[in-house]
Amino acid sequence: MRKTLLLSWLIFLAATTVAQNRKLGMYAIGFYNLENLFDTEHDLNPYTGEDKNDYEYLPDGANQWTQMKYEHKLANMARALSDMGTERLKGLGCALIGVSEVENAHCLSDLCAQPPLAERGMKFTHIEGPDTRGVDCGLLYNPRFFQPAKTWLQPYILNEHITRPTRGFLTVQGTLGGDSITVIVCHWPSRGATSPAREAAGTMVCALKDSIIQANPQMKILVMGDMNDDPFNDSMAKCLKARRKMEDATEGQMYNPFWQILLDGHGTLTYQGGWNLFDQIVMTPNCLDVKGTKDYKSLTFYEAKIQRFPYLLQSEGKYKGSPKRTHAAGVWLDGYSDHLPVVTYFVKER
Repeated sequence: MRKTLLLSWLIFLAATTVAQNRKLGMYAIGFYNLENLFDTEHDLNPYTGEDKNDYEYLPDGANQWTQMKYEHKLANMARALSDMGTERLKGLGCALIGVSEVENAHCLSDLCAQPPLAERGMKFTHIEGPDTRGVDCGLLYNPRFFQPAKTWLQPYILNEHITRPTRGFLTVQGTLGGDSITVIVCHWPSRGATSPAREAAGTMVCALKDSIIQANPQMKILVMGDMNDDPFNDSMAKCLKARRKMEDATEGQMYNPFWQILLDGHGTLTYQGGWNLFDQIVMTPNCLDVKGTKDYKSLTFYEAKIQRFPYLLQSEGKYKGSPKRTHAAGVWLDGYSDHLPVVTYFVKER
């Protein structure tokens, strides 16, 4: 009897220990505006058949964009991209990284060939868009964790606020950690355009998200990118319906973890001495554990971060503490980007 009780107690302890120490897989998903990753050659835009306005990024252009500068840019971008997500996932980094301001697939191929990314076997997906300068969005991914299944470029529908071809919304569907996931990578119209141009983008992406969910209600959707607006602006808060609090992100809406980060005084780019947070990753409610059940049977949001690596920031001078960009006032700084990268972490029980 005493042996039976002891055996039962040991089995109970073992079961409790397993339940309390469940093995969780963690995945990092990031976004980074690469600030004009151009090669050194003049191109036609295969989308429109017209010349790209890439003249300032040619060897005889305004930026005297030589092969040496291009190779430095590639190395710098690869360093930052490979470091993203490593604060929690050392040696692994991000499973997915959306990028913007990339000229073409050639640039992305050269980027993934850089040693820090090549060592992880990083690949990319990209579709040439109609932007007159030729800059596009892309998605880098580690095939060890993410398997793409379908990619398309959802166009930005021109309107009274935007009348010339501009960047569409790169939409990639696949499997991450066994879950079906859609990533929509964006670069919304710049601040050179009026707010309604970005509000139109928010409305279009919201409609795209809704159509995907209608086709597959279980699909987890992340919208990421350089929105050229802060989380509280109408394009994000009203048109995309990206809420500040998890509990407010009910059916048909999204959750924006970067809203609170901005309220806490942190951003991804500076303007006139203050921080903006244009670079965001927002998600559908099925990515959230609002009730704190810690079920983790599917991909569940864990944390959001701005990646403030010291080498990405100006270390001295008038703009000390701001992102160290490639050029400033016509001078080549051999920097990184005028934006900082962002990362979100997700967990799932193995």
